[in-house]
Amino acid sequence: MRSLQQTLARPVEVEGIGLHTGVHARLRVCPAPAYTGLLFRRVDLDGFEIPASPQYVAHVSYATALVRAGVMVATVEHLLAALYACGVDNAIIELDALEVPILDGSAAPFVELLARAGRRTLDAPRQYLRVRKPIRVGDGQKHITLTPDTCFRLSCTIEFMHPMIGRQHQELIVTEETFVEELAPARTFGFLEDVEKLRQMGLIRGGSLQNAVVLTRDGLLNPEGLRFPDEFVRHKMVDLLGDLALLGRPLLARVEAWRPGHAMNATAVATLLRDPTTWELLSPPHQSPINARPHADE
Repeated sequence: MRSLQQTLARPVEVEGIGLHTGVHARLRVCPAPAYTGLLFRRVDLDGFEIPASPQYVAHVSYATALVRAGVMVATVEHLLAALYACGVDNAIIELDALEVPILDGSAAPFVELLARAGRRTLDAPRQYLRVRKPIRVGDGQKHITLTPDTCFRLSCTIEFMHPMIGRQHQELIVTEETFVEELAPARTFGFLEDVEKLRQMGLIRGGSLQNAVVLTRDGLLNPEGLRFPDEFVRHKMVDLLGDLALLGRPLLARVEAWRPGHAMNATAVATLLRDPTTWELLSPPHQSPINARPHADE
């Protein structure tokens, strides 16, 4: 385990449209001091800041959004997954619109962005959140369990009544390497029959075959096909990882998810943090417990 915090070596930026708003946005990810965490800054609203923290999670039906004092940043999960998996503990994320650009619908463009930025090690200990007792959220139809482990092990199963999906399962130990190779390229997906309904709800206004896998009743529209035979479950793991990044610390646990979604992911995070007897903070190399909560109240 890495013992010191990291930030970026230099600022990097990218631009594109939001999946749900269809609005063009410029995103700039900048270095930040130790203990900053991941902090969104709406530069179009006088630099209003929203920490990537569970207390600000809202609107989790089709994407994860953060809201503070009525100001929102939406569809943060792919970027947060990349920052988390690539070991970036501290960053200021400047955004000039409401929604993070969807880019190609996966976390891969954000991984490439962070690779251009490089890393800088900070003179501050890195704290890991280790699960001490099992917790479970959900019901018989869908659930997430977190149990103790010495690494971050992620297991996910999804089930859709569609010939190209059916039941898919994937499990891996989350490292930067496994994320980059096995998860980051997996794209968001949706069903053609749902498009009109979602657009009437004000969603997926920026959706297209360039940023999503679109399924018909018995196949898919994308002429290039899938990036993985089980791309769907891999993308669900990206979403889950992005939501778990809101814990604010690298996780040491086995996470098993059965048919996860953003709302249940958020519930799992909140349930874990609500009971401080279920977790502890460790700082390598001695891994002695630190009696502190991951997030202080504002």
